[in-house]
Amino acid sequence: MKGILGKKIGMTQVFTEDGRLMPVTVIEAGPCKVVQLKTVDNDGYVSFQIGFDKVKKEKNVPKGRLGHFKKALVQPQRYLKEVKLDGVEVKVGDNITVDIFNKGERISVTGRSKGKGFQGVMKRHNYKGGPGSHGSMFNRAPGSIGSSSYPSRVWKNKGMPGHMGSERVTTKNIEIVDIKKEQNLLLVKGSVPGANGGYIVIRKAD
Repeated sequence: MKGILGKKIGMTQVFTEDGRLMPVTVIEAGPCKVVQLKTVDNDGYVSFQIGFDKVKKEKNVPKGRLGHFKKALVQPQRYLKEVKLDGVEVKVGDNITVDIFNKGERISVTGRSKGKGFQGVMKRHNYKGGPGSHGSMFNRAPGSIGSSSYPSRVWKNKGMPGHMGSERVTTKNIEIVDIKKEQNLLLVKGSVPGANGGYIVIRKAD
């Protein structure tokens, strides 16, 4: 398993070798600092805690987390996650860069989707809605949500208006179109979850 943390920069277009125009997402991936190693003896499993995006002022870091970074002799980082790096020999303080990935490789990208606020059933669940003319007063309403005599209740998971977006979303099996190692950039085919500037986790596709 390969993993790295990054930040979504935005979308653009590139030309492929055969002249096709392809939409790509630009991701700033790393460099990430190894902050902690988790072992079977101490924690019951093997994992690596890595950090991304340095904090410029230590006064903005909670004291508990600041002590965690000082113990590792690592500059405080804004974003911390655990990833598995099988077959990669690392120690606390090492840098993990985009070199762990190759052009053409498939990855999975996890991020937090854009928040849409409180939305109705047509936007949230793709309901059809009612007629839009002839004096209809049933344009964007959900309609009947339950039965009359049996079962006389609303079934679980019935689509209703409510909060939409701002959820953890994973887009799987995305192709790496190009890697710019000097700038720590990944160009991946298509879109990835989240807004520009949002933190994401990049893993090798299962």
